[in-house]
Amino acid sequence: MLDPVVEFFTNIFALLGKAIGRLVAWLLSPFVWVKNLYQRSHGILKVLLAILILGILLPYLWFIWNVAWIRNHDLNYTDKFQFSQIDVSAGEQVAVEGGSDTTRTCGRSGIVDVSAELLDFNVNQNSWISASLPYRLGLFGIPWDATPWMDNKASFQRGVHRAVRSTAIELQETLGRERGTSERDKNLNTALSNIQISEYNWYLGLNPPGVKQTSWASYRRALRAFNDYNALLEKCSASFDARADNLSGLMDRIAKDIGSTTAVIKDRAEQYNGGWFDMRADNTFMEAHGQLYGYLGILRAAKIDFQDIVESRAIGGLWDNMIGQLENAVVLSPWIISNGREDGMLMPTHITTMGFYILRVRTNLTEMRDVLKN
Repeated sequence: MLDPVVEFFTNIFALLGKAIGRLVAWLLSPFVWVKNLYQRSHGILKVLLAILILGILLPYLWFIWNVAWIRNHDLNYTDKFQFSQIDVSAGEQVAVEGGSDTTRTCGRSGIVDVSAELLDFNVNQNSWISASLPYRLGLFGIPWDATPWMDNKASFQRGVHRAVRSTAIELQETLGRERGTSERDKNLNTALSNIQISEYNWYLGLNPPGVKQTSWASYRRALRAFNDYNALLEKCSASFDARADNLSGLMDRIAKDIGSTTAVIKDRAEQYNGGWFDMRADNTFMEAHGQLYGYLGILRAAKIDFQDIVESRAIGGLWDNMIGQLENAVVLSPWIISNGREDGMLMPTHITTMGFYILRVRTNLTEMRDVLKN
């Protein structure tokens, strides 16, 4: 009676075995062809072929080593700034009796410090993957994002960078200017212009053709510009306008940014819910993960930069709840990311879970924004 069932599953596993075998054979076929060519070669041709093979092999070995894991990924990466010990808002003058223009100091911006730290995390503590040549070339011409391998770190980094870019716009347009009417700060302007360079810029490009400013070099310039701004702010030679309407504007920008992420998640979950077989669910999940990882630090810093406003409007409890939701989202780390149906029994829906946390964070942001507007 069980024979038909046993036979059915035997056939299924046999077909899977054949499919996996053909995939492995296809993946190995270029290497087998190169090996045979090398064995048939002689003399100088063999030497040149060996140099060519090493020239291709070494960058890919570097690539595999660098995408294997995210270096220094830490939920508490803002601890180094000791925010709990800061008792002045960003830009506020530290009270020193008898202070002069040469001795007075002002509060640094935690938002800017965290933005610089996130850039350092992306391009110094880790290698910037999206613009690397092996990533751009893909797997025998197939984009890595279309495969189940080697793309999660790049997606995560782009998510982090997206949070920094959105924050940099707000810094340049409102936070770094007196009432939004003074001249834009040159360092914040430099930071934003470099942050907005494409994530995929290598030394050379085809659209348009020519030499490029690499992504990672641009982001390092932005990092230096952020640090230069904060050094001047600490000397009271730059501005940070820590007003309630500016905080409301920052929250509105972040809410809209993560809101667009929930729209992407919703589309992925509804249109491509193939469970573990959705090869791009991991890209969506990891980019959202990176975005929230970035905003976790930025919003921790914003609470300190605007501490007078947070205290006077009594939104500290809402703020802490929002940070808790962000932390719950960032600790999600499934071994295999699945995009299953919400009512499915066998395969979970990790990206919908991520979307749930994002919506809760967005709700907290809009609540606090509404309080600040009243």
